[in-house]
Amino acid sequence: MERTLTSLINADLARKMVFLSGPRQTGKSTLARDLARKWPNAQILNWDVAGDRQVILKQSWSPVARLLVFDELHKMPDWKAWLKGVFDGRMDGQTLLVTRSARLDTFRQSGESLAGRYFSWRLHPVTVKEWVSVEAVSPEAALTRVLERGGFPEPFLAEQPLDAARWRQQYFEGLIRDDILEFSRIGEVRAMRHFVDMLRSRVGSPLSLASLARDLQISPTTAARYLDILESLHIVFTIRPFHRNIARALLKEPKVYFYDTGLVQGDDGARYENACATMLLRHVEFLQDSAGRAISLHYVRDKDGREIDFAVCENGDPILFTECKFSDATLPPYLAAIAERFPLAKTTLLVRHLRQPEQRGRVAVESAAQWLANLAA
Repeated sequence: MERTLTSLINADLARKMVFLSGPRQTGKSTLARDLARKWPNAQILNWDVAGDRQVILKQSWSPVARLLVFDELHKMPDWKAWLKGVFDGRMDGQTLLVTRSARLDTFRQSGESLAGRYFSWRLHPVTVKEWVSVEAVSPEAALTRVLERGGFPEPFLAEQPLDAARWRQQYFEGLIRDDILEFSRIGEVRAMRHFVDMLRSRVGSPLSLASLARDLQISPTTAARYLDILESLHIVFTIRPFHRNIARALLKEPKVYFYDTGLVQGDDGARYENACATMLLRHVEFLQDSAGRAISLHYVRDKDGREIDFAVCENGDPILFTECKFSDATLPPYLAAIAERFPLAKTTLLVRHLRQPEQRGRVAVESAAQWLANLAA
């Protein structure tokens, strides 16, 4: 399937270098190949391939290549200074695409500045919005498939559920064996695996790293480092509570979700909430990447422990509150109260199985599938 980002990235390549990041196996290589077909004599070079690595080091790629794709280039020592030189000295009409499977903020770390030379995009798992956009399917069918298979392209597109299950087992084992080992010592891999397994059953709940650390017999500092590794590798993402005082919000417990909904261990409600989280994250990051909007994803929790699943903020102000329910369309009193407190924000009760959408005061009760199909990406 052609991803919806393909045409947007292609347009940006005509103006600047483009960085593309995202979890492993979300389709970055496929997207790069699709783009390469649109550019004359494009050349794709992967740092992990010995022959390609020599071409990169010698800069012996074709001088007539209009598009150069560099994959996993961050593994090259002093790659940012090298890339700056390549970009500034490139042939007329030549452009660069740099892809990698780690968090985008790696591109912004200290060192040689690439400021003003690139646009950035993040590729996410397939969403209801994307599947409805590229295939003639209903939002309901798209959401059902996301919940059954997760949004990673290979299991999502697999003909049989068994093929999706086999892919997921290999994917998970590969993450533990290969990717995590790059960031931690061999002796820590077993503890990291237990850490991931514990997170799989804690999706959607405020996460106490101190409690996890006690269960694993490690320090809270080590647990925090493990979580940061998992975020850097795009295995999980965290959302922080909304608070007008940003410093206080950072001290509150985060919620953790998996990019691959299929990794969630829990009931239908937990998988549904995780799927909604992944699609809201893509919505937020798409608006950041495409329009430069200062938009962010949070959750709400007050001093009495009352919660709302998701809050989308722009410039620090809430513009959307969303509570996810699998089948119960009863309006939570706290959601109604939040809607009254922030009348400029849209407030939605998002129900997976809903007989009829309706408006209850300031709160819209919506069918999850249709609502998700109307997100930005």
